[in-house]
Amino acid sequence: MTEHVWSYKSTAGHLAGTDLRGYKVEAVDGSIGKVDKHSDEVADAYLVVDTGPWIFGKEVLLPASTVSRVDVDERKIYVDRTRDQIKDAPEFYRDKHLGDADYHEQLGSYYGLGGPLGGGRIL
Repeated sequence: MTEHVWSYKSTAGHLAGTDLRGYKVEAVDGSIGKVDKHSDEVADAYLVVDTGPWIFGKEVLLPASTVSRVDVDERKIYVDRTRDQIKDAPEFYRDKHLGDADYHEQLGSYYGLGGPLGGGRIL
């Protein structure tokens, strides 16, 4: 049930092919870091955010569906999650995400339908 979690919302204003590395990422209640890596692949779009000292230098992976708006002029990405929701997400392991379907599903489920943050809405 996480297939839509890995796609950008049509209302986010993201244009495929735009390099988002270095963009600041804003949760609904404050800054969480900067984009270190991202993917625009169909059904596998995401952001990897370097949180810096906020949560001890941890990287977090955010499915594209969490993006509510991209502001190219200000180089900011706004996500529709709180800082605590992002901090409490399953640990991100770069190597595991790339090759482990179960891990990919676990991350997607946290943010998507049926997960604690899905709220029953279609993402």
